[in-house]
Amino acid sequence: MKLIILDRDGVINEDSDHFIKTPDEWIPLPGSLAAIARLNRAGYTVAVATNQSGIARGLFTVETLQAMHAKFRALLAAEGGKVDAIYYCDHGPAEDCNCRKPLPGMYLQAAADFDADLRDVPVIGDSFRDLEAALAVNARPIAVKTGKGERTLESHAAVLKEKNIPVYDNLASAVDALLAGEV
Repeated sequence: MKLIILDRDGVINEDSDHFIKTPDEWIPLPGSLAAIARLNRAGYTVAVATNQSGIARGLFTVETLQAMHAKFRALLAAEGGKVDAIYYCDHGPAEDCNCRKPLPGMYLQAAADFDADLRDVPVIGDSFRDLEAALAVNARPIAVKTGKGERTLESHAAVLKEKNIPVYDNLASAVDALLAGEV
């Protein structure tokens, strides 16, 4: 099985420093849904791992998050794609959990659920914490410039270079490179 793990906000859909709080605010980035459908056609099992501390902060409910994910799944299905699992951490930054990225709990759960070895599994994220979690489990981190990606590049350029983490404009270009065997 070929597993890939994607971050959500800033990779698949638009991000906001004020959180994505409603299905109406959940807006896919151009080309992201088609990129996931291409991954499906190439035989990838697609998992999403997303920090959603807006729940702990009282900004939205689990039911609202589920409605956002229902919209995501419906729009993705219209593109001929699907996600096999969506993992989310609903804890706040100060809570003591093992699932909030940069900790790798959600990635480890995906590995258990899909009976997969995470070594060299592509993980695409826009935030440094996505990449840190990937490195913690020997996965293959890939950065995108969308969402918080430009900030990540500015603040962690040396680490990205040292760890040889490739950077792409967006999910579509990262998927193109992955499917072409370039990353």
